[in-house]
Amino acid sequence: MNERASHDTDFHAWAIQNARLLREGAFTELDVEKIAEELEAMGASERRELLNRLQVLLVHLLKHQYHPERRGKSWLLTINHQRTAIERLLEQSPSLRRMLDEEIIERVYGKAVRDAVIDTDLERHLFPVRCPYRLAQILDEDWLPEA
Repeated sequence: MNERASHDTDFHAWAIQNARLLREGAFTELDVEKIAEELEAMGASERRELLNRLQVLLVHLLKHQYHPERRGKSWLLTINHQRTAIERLLEQSPSLRRMLDEEIIERVYGKAVRDAVIDTDLERHLFPVRCPYRLAQILDEDWLPEA
């Protein structure tokens, strides 16, 4: 590949070319700025995935607790799948665990309540204002909230 592949016109060729250049130690030929941007984007993508999965998990924990008459295998499967996915993310990128502080959980919890209200037709005031679950409970594969 003699021509320099462009990040903007052929991402795959650009990625393969820069990986080859890295392996060859041809550091002066690397598209350093775009590589740095891509690495930052990868980190941001993992953070988004963690927060999205946490939100889905919280929605289903809320539905399980506050809408027990509609409980079913589907909700339990979603709870299990989200916990497993979060566990895998944290195993692959342990530094993501720092994101799961109280402030982030409260922000995600607010979005989860919004979604649970829409999905269940329950009134918002029926849900706690603050997240009633501790992180250890949220991630514990054997824990479910009481009705």
